[in-house]
Amino acid sequence: MEENPRLGAIQLDALREVANIGAGHAATALSEMTGHTIMISVPTINVAPLDEMPNHISEPEEPVAAVLMRMMGDLTGLTLLVLPTPTALRLAEMMARRAAGSSTSLGAFERSALQEAGNILSGAYLNALAEFMGMILLNSPPSLEVDMSDALLSATYLESTQGTDSVLCVESEFYMQESGERLRGFFLLLPDAASLQAILKAIRVQ
Repeated sequence: MEENPRLGAIQLDALREVANIGAGHAATALSEMTGHTIMISVPTINVAPLDEMPNHISEPEEPVAAVLMRMMGDLTGLTLLVLPTPTALRLAEMMARRAAGSSTSLGAFERSALQEAGNILSGAYLNALAEFMGMILLNSPPSLEVDMSDALLSATYLESTQGTDSVLCVESEFYMQESGERLRGFFLLLPDAASLQAILKAIRVQ
């Protein structure tokens, strides 16, 4: 098995279409939850070794908030929704329908709001993947970690004992139509070895 699979343009396009559907579902769900009209850009897709991911997400020593869930069902592994701290604070405010700038730290209330947001967003991406592959995918209750991006991803990899070194990273930008704000987030899928093979097989479009 290739530890770090190199995907061609056709495979990346297939993954991008799946991610685009998931992001659209996520934007709709967030709009309903927050009362804001939220649009979304076409997602950027990266498949890379885990130790390269902090470079895609933020500076290695920049603190981020990550909502972690276990993927269960026909595929297994971990999912992470990773948000730079300013994005995490603003998303928590929006979930609570609070004014911008009212949250200055990730306290208990903000953490609870982010777990709910992570549940919605990660669930939307997983549902899109499940539909694409014709499989049943479920996610565990969310947990939240706040740490430097490199430390957080290293700890996640160690927790994923059956994981591979390959991570699918979906970068999306959410645009708030009324305020003109833009929020950037990253959905990371860390499948176990068998699940990675199943995903690669599904996207090997001829």
